[in-house]
Amino acid sequence: MELLEQLRPFIEELNYYLYDIESVKEAGNDILRVMIENDSYINIDDCIKVSHAISDKLDEIDPFKEPYMLEVTSAGAERELRNSEEIKRAVGKPVYIKTLEQKLEGKLQKFKDNVLTVKIKNKTVHDVNYMDVEFIRLTIML
Repeated sequence: MELLEQLRPFIEELNYYLYDIESVKEAGNDILRVMIENDSYINIDDCIKVSHAISDKLDEIDPFKEPYMLEVTSAGAERELRNSEEIKRAVGKPVYIKTLEQKLEGKLQKFKDNVLTVKIKNKTVHDVNYMDVEFIRLTIML
C-alpha cells in the first residue's frame, strides 16, 4: 500500500486533508514532506499536531532504510487544485483558472454539474466547463 494511503486516515481523523507527500534530499538530509490542508488555513500548531499523530505510524511502517526528517507543512496558499474533490473544497475561495481560450481570476462561487462559476473583480460571473480547465489553483486576491 502506498504511503499516502497509509497516512491519509490518520490525518483525516484530525480533520485535515492530505494534499501530498514527497521525499526529497535537501542540504544532504533526506526529508519526508507531508503537505496538509483544511477548510481555512494551516498554522504551525496544525503542523505540530499532525506531525505527532503520524510519527508513531511512520515508525511502525518504517518506509525508508536511511534516517530521514519528517516535515509537516501547509500545501500552500496558491496550491494547484488537481481534481474535482479539491475544487469542491475551494468553493468560496479565490481561484485562478486557465482554459485554452481564457484566464480568469475571481472567487469560486460554486462547482455543480461539472461547471465552475467564478465571480471576477468587476462583479461579472463566468461559467467554465470543468472539461475545459487546463489549470486551476487557489490564489491570493488583494
